[in-house]
Parts: sequence; C-alpha cells; structure tokens
Amino acid sequence: MISKVTVKAPSSTANLGPGFDVFGLAIDAFYDTITLTKTKSGIKIITDDNIPTNPEKNTAGLVVKNMKKKFKIKDGIEIKIKKGIPAGYGMGSSAASAAATAVAFDKLFGLKLNGNSLVEFAGSGEKASAGTVHYDNVAASVLGGFVIVKTNPLDIIRIEPPTNLRMCIAVPTINVPKKKTKVSRSVIPKKIKLSDSILNLSNAAAIVAGFMKKDSEIIGNSIKDVIVEPARQHMIPGFAKVKENAIKAGALGVTISGAGPSVIAFSKSSANLKKISLAMAKGFASTNTKCQTVICKPSKGAANKRK
Repeated sequence: MISKVTVKAPSSTANLGPGFDVFGLAIDAFYDTITLTKTKSGIKIITDDNIPTNPEKNTAGLVVKNMKKKFKIKDGIEIKIKKGIPAGYGMGSSAASAAATAVAFDKLFGLKLNGNSLVEFAGSGEKASAGTVHYDNVAASVLGGFVIVKTNPLDIIRIEPPTNLRMCIAVPTINVPKKKTKVSRSVIPKKIKLSDSILNLSNAAAIVAGFMKKDSEIIGNSIKDVIVEPARQHMIPGFAKVKENAIKAGALGVTISGAGPSVIAFSKSSANLKKISLAMAKGFASTNTKCQTVICKPSKGAANKRK
C-alpha cells in the first residue's frame, strides 16, 4: 500500500494571445512540488511559503477536500507544498499546485482517473485563488504540452508542441494586487467589434495549425491579440517597450502571459534567445522596473517524482 506520493507540476502560460481562456501551454520555467501523505484524519497543510494553510483557502487543500468527498475517502491527508512558481505573475502558480495535488491524490488512492477528470478536480482548486474555475492553466500543468479547453462538457484536447519552440519570459518586480486575476479580468471589454473578433479567431486558428504542423514560425507569428492585451497592457509598466524590443531582437510574437504581469516572447531554438531576454529586460528598465528573465521550452505534465 502506498502511503506517500510526491508530484511536481510545471508552470504554464495561458491564452497565448488570442486564445483567451481556451489555450494553455506547459513550460519548464518553474515547478511546484506537492507531497501527499495519508494520516488518520483531517486535512493539514505544511509549507515554508507565504500561502494560506487553511485548506478552504488553499488550491491544494480544496482539491484534496473535493476528491476526498467525491470518492468517499476516510483517510486524513497531510499536504506538503513547496512553491517554485512565483505566485500572481501569470505563470499558473496556483494551477500547478492544484494539478500536482490532483495527480498525487489519484496515485495515492489508485483511482486511475482519465485526463479530463484530473483537470476537472485540479480546476476546482482554482476557486481558492482565482475566485472562479478556469481550466487553461490546470489542463496544461496536468497534461503537459499545448492544450485546448472545450467546455460544456469539459473536454481537453492536447497537442505535442514542436521540439524547437522556445519562450523567453520576463517577470517584472512589481507589486501584484491580491485578487490579481479578478482585477485583470475586470478590465476586459464587455463588447467587442466583429472585425476584432474575426482577427483574434483567425490568429487562434493559425496557432492550432502551427502546433498541428509542428511549425514554431506559424505559432509565433500568430501570437497577436487585439482584444484582451490592449485592455490589460496599462497594468504592466513598460509593456509596449518590452514587446517592441523583443520583436526587434528576433522574437516571433510577444504577449502577456496569462493575466500578467509577466510578458512572454515566442521564438525557436535557433534564435538568439539571450538577446531577446536582454531586450525585454531593457524594456522594463525603461520604466525603472527590474525583472527576472527565463528562457524555457514546453514541458511535460505533472509527473510522479517518487513513492
């Protein structure tokens, strides 16, 4: 009988420009690690990180609570959380904890759930941080690679990314509002022009085609969003300069990573990725904002680390 399982889950970027709430991509920039241990009763969270330890307010805690209830499991669970993904910066930090927890719980109790079920349980944990359920980040973290989220009913389509796809992420050192996801969703326009909808739809379709064809150029050149990005960019100091610099340095496409404030540039392995990263850092520096840059590639999904 297994009494303890450790799983790590990758960071992710959602939307990829025009695919708002639909596209997600697992990236190997950062990882969260979750260890679940069977105990006699209750749910207890142990962490050295600055996150809620009340299971009702913690993504991992909510996932365990929901899965225990659904499968009528009487055992208690100790949840040990090690955060590697910066929280609130648009890289699926809460989603990774939720994803790792769902996969760990599945392994701990031998449930053998399918991908959609794991994503659904992981998504239920997102309520703790985002207030509502979004599946783009959790689907990417659970399954890895590029994901398309179909809802009603939930059905995740996963596509293996091109092997030469690369991203440069610039993570600015700025204060992020506590309910950042809620705030960043509140600025999205309620009405959009038909021409803007068509432009975003054409780019989103091209991104899917790029992943299907394993063509990083098509993907990067289609990372264009004329609806959400313009509404959110004022929340990121120096965004326009960061984007302009990255394109000049050779990036194929640049957009806000998830709800931000991180900015992600899409390129391929043959490009000068250090030059792109440096250019993005200079863009932030133009507004006296420091940033951390990470060069990354698509990642596999939440994996069992050890028993």
